[in-house]
Amino acid sequence: MVGSDTMAEMDRYDYPLPRRLVAQTPLLRRADARLLLVDREHNSLAHHHVRDLDELLRPGDCLVLNDTQVVPARLVGFRTKTGGRWEGLYLDTTPEGFWRVLGKTRGTLTTDETITLLDGQGREGLRLRIGVKQPGGVWLVRPEADEETFSLLQRIGRIPLPPYIRKGEMVEADRQQYQTVFARRPGAIAAPTAGLHFTEALLKSLHDMGVRLAWVTLHVGHGTFRPIETATLGEHEMHSERAHVGQETVDAIRDCRSRGGRVVAVGTTVVRVLETAASEGEPKPFHGQTDLFIRPPYQFRTIDALLTNFHLPRTTLLVLVRTFGGDELVMRAYEEAIREEYRFYSYGDAMFIV
Repeated sequence: MVGSDTMAEMDRYDYPLPRRLVAQTPLLRRADARLLLVDREHNSLAHHHVRDLDELLRPGDCLVLNDTQVVPARLVGFRTKTGGRWEGLYLDTTPEGFWRVLGKTRGTLTTDETITLLDGQGREGLRLRIGVKQPGGVWLVRPEADEETFSLLQRIGRIPLPPYIRKGEMVEADRQQYQTVFARRPGAIAAPTAGLHFTEALLKSLHDMGVRLAWVTLHVGHGTFRPIETATLGEHEMHSERAHVGQETVDAIRDCRSRGGRVVAVGTTVVRVLETAASEGEPKPFHGQTDLFIRPPYQFRTIDALLTNFHLPRTTLLVLVRTFGGDELVMRAYEEAIREEYRFYSYGDAMFIV
């Protein structure tokens, strides 16, 4: 039997949220999102908007953003031989050209049967031949087409919205709205949502005032929204995601630090990849998989400030934010945001922890 002390550990990362505060669509103008300033030095909260960042950032700061691009990874179709409905989620492609997919259907799939995929208009678009089942419910499948993977997905895939947005059902506008304006490296199956608030005009304004822009890539995976189901943080098995930090970004961070500027991470994905790159103390170029789980008593090596959305209860994202911002202050910030009816989660508002 799990003891009350360990149960209390996870209960600390829970909170009630009125359903009406879960944003179902983004704002018409991205930078109009509200921004709750969480000041650790003064233990204070203040209300702003993302468009005010040119007042909250300083010349010499380095703003680090995740340039991953969301791919239309949600797949809908039917089992060719039975007509039974099938849904899947593309994860990635193996060196041998197989797709790794999570799928669900009634009955049991068999090796070598095919799935007929339907495009957004319900037309038959592609067949997948079922291969070997792997651990975690993942199947290896081979698309019966010579077309490049991301081209195929653009043609027949759907944007994989999280279930709290319209039960995961996209509308055509999501193809543009659930994507940052600086997305350029396809591979994510969820958006780095803090980056959704930025416009090209805001980025130019920040650059012109002397804020350095730097880039990392972390392809957000399907595990990012998964709640922690273990009794303690230490028992949770963290998901792994592909990430990249180049020499130019490492140099920008070192230059920022040498000049007394702040390294500002846009989103928890940026935090994870930068802290992975600094696992030995100083940041270094990194390319590979990261399964870094940031939880107390983690000591941050790279970032000085964090701009992030509001996160679901009992998730590794909330644990990371609480670890960086401080338990009492971040809990107070969430209570304030709920009281002031901020919009929550992927299409919602943000907080800026300094």
